[in-house]
Amino acid sequence: MKNNSNKITIIYVLILTFMAIIGHKLFVFYFPESSNETLFKYCFTKDLIYIIFSGLILKFILYKNEIRNKSVFKKLKITNIEIKESNERYDIVAKATSDTIWDWKIEDDSIIWNKGIYGVFGYQKEDVGSTSKWWFDRIHPEDSLKMSVKLYSFLEQKTEKWQDEYRFQCADGSYKYVFDRGFLVKDANGKPLRMIGAIQDVTKQKEEEQRLRLLETVITQSKDAVMITDIDTSKNVIPNIIFVNSAFTDMTGYPADEVIGKSLEILFGKKSDILEFDKLRTAVQEYKECFVETISYKKSGEEFWINFSMIPVTDKEGEHSHWISIQRDVTVEKEREKEREQLIRELTQNNKDLKQFSYITSHNLRAPLSNLTGLLNLIEEIPIEDSELKEIINGFSKSTHLLNETINDLVKVIIIKDNPSVQKEKLFIKDVFENVFNQLSFLISSNKPILKINLEVETIFDINKSYLESIFLNLLTNAINYREPSRQLRITIATKVEDNNLFMTFKDNGIGIDLEKNNDKIFGLYQRFHNYPESKGLGLYLVKSQVESMGGTISVDSIVGKGTTFTIVFKYN
Repeated sequence: MKNNSNKITIIYVLILTFMAIIGHKLFVFYFPESSNETLFKYCFTKDLIYIIFSGLILKFILYKNEIRNKSVFKKLKITNIEIKESNERYDIVAKATSDTIWDWKIEDDSIIWNKGIYGVFGYQKEDVGSTSKWWFDRIHPEDSLKMSVKLYSFLEQKTEKWQDEYRFQCADGSYKYVFDRGFLVKDANGKPLRMIGAIQDVTKQKEEEQRLRLLETVITQSKDAVMITDIDTSKNVIPNIIFVNSAFTDMTGYPADEVIGKSLEILFGKKSDILEFDKLRTAVQEYKECFVETISYKKSGEEFWINFSMIPVTDKEGEHSHWISIQRDVTVEKEREKEREQLIRELTQNNKDLKQFSYITSHNLRAPLSNLTGLLNLIEEIPIEDSELKEIINGFSKSTHLLNETINDLVKVIIIKDNPSVQKEKLFIKDVFENVFNQLSFLISSNKPILKINLEVETIFDINKSYLESIFLNLLTNAINYREPSRQLRITIATKVEDNNLFMTFKDNGIGIDLEKNNDKIFGLYQRFHNYPESKGLGLYLVKSQVESMGGTISVDSIVGKGTTFTIVFKYN
């Protein structure tokens, strides 16, 4: 700038000198009669001195102005640096806090947003409005009225600071929880001019608050006792309690103020399981989850069974900070468990006694019964003239034969019930039917039923051959014996596979069974539903026992006067 002032001074002197020379030349040209060389030189010299003097004055003025401009420029430079640094700090703080900064000029209702409105809420530059209406239109309807009233009340009171929490709409239509703070700028008369604020996204904090509030509700309202302890084991093996819910008080009788600061060991006593306590202590030392069940003691000294877990809790850095324990009074369950174990023992013993009685009945009675049968056979060869004696012997013989049949039936049942691991093999169903039809050839030829056989599956696996033949034999015999005399007997036998199950159905149009009266008796031992003379009520019981011994199930569907359908289901691999 110094060179510029020198140039200006030189130019100024040269221009004035040039003007002086031109002026004097013109004067001599127009007024030659008055021209005098001496006077011309004198006047020119005087003008030149004046020009140089004024140039010096101009130089001084420019110098002073340069000094003043340098000072102003220096201040402007410092100010610009400060403004630049301030803007940089503003941008850095805005980025670091993810705050959305806004500047609202109240008089002309114009509002300016920083880049946070794009990054935080997803808006494009052209989508953001420049008035407060755009701002208020994006506040959640449930929060808009409350927020507007508080804001305008704040403006009327002309206080400097304002803050509020509300939901602000994002570009995609969703809402975020925000915390908004504003500062009011006023003129000398206290009139509000501008309001500058920052919107902070607090959605995660709000969701965390709601989650913690929900957890608090769950803990306080839970019927299970909840206890929180610290991790300090320097004084006690088990850490000290820092929180218990009301359910803990209800379960143990200890109020919160009596147990906080004390160890969980207050619940243990002389009958507590020392092994469970050692397991708990080891878990605490190793910061591992632990489940304990033992006898515990209430404040009153009453014993009760407690089942509880100890779960370690870590902070954000992964350091262990607390233990959470969920506790439950399982005294009732323990008593039921004892009763159940006692009942199992009694049932097991009763089963053994019944099995022993069955052996005695089926085996020990066979020898004397065989002797009786042999004696009766000998007596039949001896002629008896006394009619009364003969009638007595005939009745005795009939009773003996019935007793023998009953024992034989019991032997069959015992063989099935006492042999759960029956021999199983792969069978062709047609082969089984041929054997059954051969055994029932006389019965079939006598009654001439219409047989319809539809075998979608011809092979069956893991089946006991003798049992399957016995099942088919009993079901076909029942269908023939309990036919309806007024119509021709029809028997349909079918097999199919559904959902990896083999379904075998035996359907007839016989006299049927009244299931309303006899549904719970169908497969019972010695249950008879018709007055068929040769019926003993054993066949369906044997069928069910044989089916179940091979891992299957059997069900019946019957209508009186229309017929009966038996469905047998086996797993099909």
